[in-house]
Amino acid sequence: MSVLICDSNGELWYTRARELGLDYISMPYFYGGQEYFYDLGEHTDFKGFYDAVRSGEIPKTQALNPEEYKRILIPYFERGEDVLYVSFSHKLSGTFSSLDTALLELKERFPERKCTVFDTKSICLGTGIQAEEAAKLKQAGASDEEILAFLEQLRDKVRVYFVVDDLMHLKRGGRCSSLAAAAGTILQLKPMLTVSDGELKVIQKLGGRKKAISTLANKVIEELRDEEKHVYIVDADCPEEGDRLRDLVLAKRPNAQIVRQTVGPVIGSHCGPGTLGVIFIG
Repeated sequence: MSVLICDSNGELWYTRARELGLDYISMPYFYGGQEYFYDLGEHTDFKGFYDAVRSGEIPKTQALNPEEYKRILIPYFERGEDVLYVSFSHKLSGTFSSLDTALLELKERFPERKCTVFDTKSICLGTGIQAEEAAKLKQAGASDEEILAFLEQLRDKVRVYFVVDDLMHLKRGGRCSSLAAAAGTILQLKPMLTVSDGELKVIQKLGGRKKAISTLANKVIEELRDEEKHVYIVDADCPEEGDRLRDLVLAKRPNAQIVRQTVGPVIGSHCGPGTLGVIFIG
């Protein structure tokens, strides 16, 4: 049996991670000339971050290097523990090449230990919801093999839909062209994105915030299958709209187990303020 860990790009709230007995890897972000590591909201200055971005600050993220991964993993291996890491999408970051390098070096020092990495092929709480379900299985006594088999089945059922307010944030991250970003900004188009096979895909372009909110609500109303599992509704510094989205869902699916949450700064660096999202098992 391994120690189950996740990363902060999975965005489970810190209290939930503790309830589940999950350790996590903190991912870095930079703004205002300082480096921070996302702690799942425990001491995060969300207001300071989003106020800075709205004022023109351009935040940045960065992959961890092999030495940082070794620092994280060595204590587990020294205690004689293996690791099962439920990670965010490998296609969305170069950080996993550093992890591979670290694991190759650690294999020489700890030949009897292993770190198994499960790629959720998702991001934000699309990853978090998979880590959450894995941790619940672990608490019930499931083996690593049983957890991995379950995750293989769950991965394609996880739904992630989100709408960004400003295409220029996606442009900086290479997710849309400069021309598309400028045109979308002028026309006030709100692109709806999903995660498909580990990559971000634009699936609709919506006119205005009201349409975006109602479309996201309808995604949950129409596709939610298991009302006993959490439905995450997230916002990047637009809580009133997030609450409106929640209310629209509950009007049609009153038994939905909705959790409201703020988008963390690492994800927020790429999607920008005003982003709204829904994550659930479909």
